[in-house]
Amino acid sequence: MSRRSLLKAGGALMTVLVSPVALGADTKVLAVRVWPAQDYTRVTLEGGDALRYTAQVVKNPERLVVDLEGVEFNSVLQSLPSKIIDADPYIKLIRAGRNRPGVVRLVVELKGEIRPQIFTLAPVGNYGHRLVLDLYPTQPVDPLLALIEKSTPENAAAGNTNPNPELAKADPAKIDPAQPKLEITRQTIEITPDKRTETIQKTRVTRLITIALDPGHGGEDPGAVGRAGTYEKHVTLSIGKRLKALIDNEPNMRAMLTRDADFFVPLGQRVQKARRVEADLFVSIHADAFIKPEARGSSVFILSERGASSTAAKWLAQKENAADLIGGINVGVRDSHLARTLLDLSQTATLNDSTKLAKAMLSEIGGINTLHRGAIEEASFAVLKAPDIPSILVETAFISNPEEEKKLADEDYQDKMAAAMLRGIKRYFAKNPPLAKSKLAMLE
Repeated sequence: MSRRSLLKAGGALMTVLVSPVALGADTKVLAVRVWPAQDYTRVTLEGGDALRYTAQVVKNPERLVVDLEGVEFNSVLQSLPSKIIDADPYIKLIRAGRNRPGVVRLVVELKGEIRPQIFTLAPVGNYGHRLVLDLYPTQPVDPLLALIEKSTPENAAAGNTNPNPELAKADPAKIDPAQPKLEITRQTIEITPDKRTETIQKTRVTRLITIALDPGHGGEDPGAVGRAGTYEKHVTLSIGKRLKALIDNEPNMRAMLTRDADFFVPLGQRVQKARRVEADLFVSIHADAFIKPEARGSSVFILSERGASSTAAKWLAQKENAADLIGGINVGVRDSHLARTLLDLSQTATLNDSTKLAKAMLSEIGGINTLHRGAIEEASFAVLKAPDIPSILVETAFISNPEEEKKLADEDYQDKMAAAMLRGIKRYFAKNPPLAKSKLAMLE
């Protein structure tokens, strides 16, 4: 065979080898997920390779248009419209289809104006490459509004769960998180040096105790998964809602959930929400796993910057602190104020109060489940770093233990755990009343 013929044959072989790859060069979308919530709605597209895109907001009517470049229009993308529910606060519907050769267009029809954040995530955990569309309202949801229904001690005592219509219209920025009740009494006193007698008003301000409840994980971040398929994120939300109902039924307390549905909340935002409502306590709820399935029992953690109290505690903290990577945060958006406050861990009084709360909680949940160690544990959990709020993290049981997974999935156990946690909170306040935030003023 001549040299020219050999080269032609080699070229033909290369064509055979390369063509199939070229024909399959389009990136496949492997999964699409939608997480609707009042805080924001998240749409996630997961691909086998990095997803290239362009996006723009279109007015009249409000739409978000996203062009996916080099993406195959497959059955997964075709299923995206069916994942939108009528109750979604922000999305009316999604249309998906081929726009032009090599480009798939998504048109998100909106229920109103939004503030989108669109970003990509590198593979992590069980996830491949992700493209995230976070659709936020133009006016961020304020956690104070969640407390309006129990705005005054009078409403709480009367069992009034209907929000005041006028208060509901109020500017959240003007709502006092303490929601004070003014008790005005008149008192006659003698004033020197002229011995005049005058009547003055003494105004005492009392308020509801506010508890921030933090159901761990959510949305893209499932948390630990038991052998029988129980998701930690579902267990923590269920217990959190049960505990909130119990707290709200107390005449002098109210609770705020950092998430009230299945959606992802970054660790820093969980702390920020608690500080926004000036919470008296922060209780993070978890049901974690360990590398050994025989690990069992409930635990209560407080913050430690000196190191973990055990190897298991260190492992759990590292796993929990990776939640932002799994759930997916937009690293282009930072809260500098929060970043500064989280560095201020010198409030010894706050850590001391956290220890007292942990002891009270441990004594109560020990009657519901075996304690993992029988003592307070310490680790560097990111959600415990509020500098001015006593904070604890409760591991309700090990979901990686088959016996305890059954407990965690049982509604009766969830009720008992929530009731025990309420008793722990009340035990703490019985010895440590929240006097620091009470206000006493003398007005003429």
